[in-house]
Amino acid sequence: MSNIENVIPAIKRNSIIPMVILTALFFILGFVTWLNGPLIPFFELACELSSSQAYFVTFAFYIAYFVMAVPSSWVIEKVGYKNGISLGLLIIALGAFLFYPVAESRTFLLFLIALFVMGTGLAILQTASNPYVVVIGPRESASNENKCFRNC
Repeated sequence: MSNIENVIPAIKRNSIIPMVILTALFFILGFVTWLNGPLIPFFELACELSSSQAYFVTFAFYIAYFVMAVPSSWVIEKVGYKNGISLGLLIIALGAFLFYPVAESRTFLLFLIALFVMGTGLAILQTASNPYVVVIGPRESASNENKCFRNC
């Protein structure tokens, strides 16, 4: 039996647990992103906003993806995929914990800043987790567009 045939089962065994963790992370990403829609009516009531003002909730969240896309790649380049995932989760948690003091003041701008912080954490998390899935799995099963991550 050749050396490569011994390596492939080891790769499959070693990548199952990280793949399960990343699958759970993708569920978390989707859930946190989905939560923006139900938040809009609550912000309208709590901060006495008009409908158009309340839609700044989604704007503040998604503009973080646009603004933080390139800086996220720099962060991942410096800290690596695993640490980038951890950093993204910590930033999301920071944004979520900012809601406690902000809820006391009911200042809409501070709510938007907390949502921007959460969006920043999600941008870093997605920037790290998408290529990391390709890196931990077998190269043969990766799509052609993602195979470059293994060589970078």
